[in-house]
Amino acid sequence: MNIHGKTLVLTGASGGIGASLAEQLAEAGAILVLVGRDEIALHRLRASLVSADRHHVLVCDLQHHQGVGNLLSFCKTLPAGVDMLINNAGMSDFSFVSASDTDVSRAVIDLNLTVPIALTTALLPVLLARPEAAVINIGSVFGSIGYPGFAVYGASKAGLRVFSEALRRELADSPVRVLYVAPRATLTPMNSKRVVAMNQALGNTMDPPAKVAHAIVRRIQAGHWSALTIGWPERLFVVINSLLPRITDSALLRQLVRIRQYARLPAGGTLNTMSENSLNKRGSR
Repeated sequence: MNIHGKTLVLTGASGGIGASLAEQLAEAGAILVLVGRDEIALHRLRASLVSADRHHVLVCDLQHHQGVGNLLSFCKTLPAGVDMLINNAGMSDFSFVSASDTDVSRAVIDLNLTVPIALTTALLPVLLARPEAAVINIGSVFGSIGYPGFAVYGASKAGLRVFSEALRRELADSPVRVLYVAPRATLTPMNSKRVVAMNQALGNTMDPPAKVAHAIVRRIQAGHWSALTIGWPERLFVVINSLLPRITDSALLRQLVRIRQYARLPAGGTLNTMSENSLNKRGSR
């Protein structure tokens, strides 16, 4: 898809991946509607972009019904319409289920899943009126691999993955294409210091946001709409987990004690299960 001159709505624009996406999309000639809650950060981002004057800033909280309505109303005022919606806004919570906060879990599911569904539903008539349009949903590799400490986050992204897959099939005979993107761990403010420390301890690669944005922009420009998992060997792990989940179970069992050191746990700080030696022994089978 040639994105030059097309109008793109980008949620979570001032975040790590969002800001990098904005920079690279603007360089490719897109006209951006930068959506987020931090007005100062959004205006600063807009000022830094190529052809800054033709981009728009919309400050709203998408977790409130009025925020979705405000975005839809704004898009209807754009003379050129909207050609693409990029659902990038999201949040995470790194905690075991036994230590999770119900309100935080609801907020994670709301922003990561309910909001993209609501925005897509609201903007779909606008997108269907265009000769060529797209919906891009930014998910996570944890939407395909259930990872300890990210049960709720992974559930929200798994829901977004299936929503994207079904939507792509519903719209197969329309001008609207759908792409689900699953980055691996990324160095963004959404990942807490505990998450960064855990990944460093486990030797997990964390991509810079610019690398993730580059992969997304290239995929859009190439017009390839099958789901995109970013990172190797994560792409392989997704396949293994789908076909042979017990292999993933064993691998993560060996990491479980280390993961517990960084995740938020119940009061008392530990889960009274088994010793590290026992875990390693069982995991080596």
